[in-house]
Amino acid sequence: MNTTSFLGDMLQAITDRGRRLLSLNVPVDGSNPVDRMEALCEALLSARGEASGMALANDILTAWRGLDPEGQLDFMQRLLLNFGPRTKELERAIDTYRKDPTPVALLALHEAAEPRRQELIRRFNLAPNGIESLVRMREALLRMKRDRPDLEAVDSDFAHLFSSWFNRGFLMLKPISWSTPADILERIIRYEAVHQIGSWEELRLRLAPKDRRCFAFFHPQLADDPLIFVEVALTREIPDNIADLLREDRVPIADAEATTAVFYSISNCQDGLRGISFGNFLIKQVVEDLKRDLPKLDRFVTLSPVPGFANWLADERHRETSEALTQADKARLEALDESGWADDAELRARVQPVLTAAAAWYFLKARNARGRVIDPVARFHLGNGARLERINILADRSPRAMRQSHGLMVNYLYNFDDIEKNHEAFAARSEVVAAAPVRKLIPADRGTRSLITGAGSGSTSDQNEKGSKEFSA
Repeated sequence: MNTTSFLGDMLQAITDRGRRLLSLNVPVDGSNPVDRMEALCEALLSARGEASGMALANDILTAWRGLDPEGQLDFMQRLLLNFGPRTKELERAIDTYRKDPTPVALLALHEAAEPRRQELIRRFNLAPNGIESLVRMREALLRMKRDRPDLEAVDSDFAHLFSSWFNRGFLMLKPISWSTPADILERIIRYEAVHQIGSWEELRLRLAPKDRRCFAFFHPQLADDPLIFVEVALTREIPDNIADLLREDRVPIADAEATTAVFYSISNCQDGLRGISFGNFLIKQVVEDLKRDLPKLDRFVTLSPVPGFANWLADERHRETSEALTQADKARLEALDESGWADDAELRARVQPVLTAAAAWYFLKARNARGRVIDPVARFHLGNGARLERINILADRSPRAMRQSHGLMVNYLYNFDDIEKNHEAFAARSEVVAAAPVRKLIPADRGTRSLITGAGSGSTSDQNEKGSKEFSA
């Protein structure tokens, strides 16, 4: 018997038993279902029995799924306003700690400061399929936050709990192959966010050949729904474009001949887990598995998109004075405004050196309003200790890539002897570790001061940072 199914059936049986035993003074009917949900939440916080708690949690989550968007917003506002810390207890704990700052008093202060909704969310998780329901609940909350930033406090409680429930110790790494159950493969097609999979045949070409791999993280409570997955190409060289990796007529190589593992697509699958980091664990675990199975592999690189580059470059082109671009550079880059520039050899030759140098500046010197590297994919890999290895012009000529980066892609190199040193340089000094050919792309007379972008670019970067299903690679 499937273990997950057995556990779900058992939890459902306990929930049903709890509902039969439950006798609470909460309204059964009423014109406003959120009123009843709030009463059920108060009852859940006071419940002591496991069965009754599961029944209450299940009823609340079931009611949530039946609410329209206006009702869901009303419920989130009540979590914000009515399920925060107990103010009087918190004030007493503060006074006690001020008078006698002992470890016991500090613990009491910590407990009093915790919003009641954190314990409420913990108890929601008692319900059958509680984790899945809470992930979907946070998806809705993230949408609400766009217009209601005050709900950040509620989201912070979800993120805090999710960071514990989805830590590496609970995650299961599984290979995804052409023989993986079809329902999971269908999700891989749907969740792919970097290089779209247009058909089952395209998926087969990414999974079935000997020189292709795919791995995903799963959570025990979401056993058939991946959290994040990475697609890997096994090659002899570091690739400089995505078309060669994905073209249908390519000739596969034997996996034993490969010396390079290329992470060319990483996709986050669950919007409700935005901001919960899995990618760094994923890459390191996949590298360990690949090195064990294929000892000849000695290079681990990415072929990564650069989603913030085109917006940044447009901003620099329109600045009256730009440290990144001279007036001559701007004149050459006018070719980018021609719709067919990438297919015109003369225009390409005019643009390429300027575009490459600008990209080097973008990674090495440009920063957002908070002093951080602008590109979200770069922040991820550089923060993991990778090195910016190579800049590839027109490496992805898909319409989206041309809009986001003028077709630019980059390789990040994971040298595991240097990861800690590179990570420390990036985390402590915001220093981008790059290969010498990349560093030399910036003219020596162009100045050394880091370029802080304007509000437009900063806003774009912040939006990218908050997350999308396109993760990196």
